[in-house]
Amino acid sequence: MSGTICKAVFHDTFHVSNLKKCLVESDIQVPLEEIEIDENLHFVEEPIEIVDRDVKRLKQKRIPLVKVRWNSRQGAEYTLEREDQFKTKYPHLFASTSSTVAS
Repeated sequence: MSGTICKAVFHDTFHVSNLKKCLVESDIQVPLEEIEIDENLHFVEEPIEIVDRDVKRLKQKRIPLVKVRWNSRQGAEYTLEREDQFKTKYPHLFASTSSTVAS
């Protein structure tokens, strides 16, 4: 039977037995006024603040990084981003942190 091609068929309906109980914690709910949706009805995640800075050291190179807090659907979410690239895309976040970074 080698060479047999199987086709998968997906339907937009389902049986209620496929549903699972979902217990939501109230502290991870995002208020509706904080939700932003684009023209394709996708959730828009924006950075909220820079919470920390770090430098990744390679052999002959140093890469400045920033720890960023995002407005995620799941609650607080943090990522490390390259400072130069992030500053180009979100300069308004660096205006408020420039006075706090003196080291």
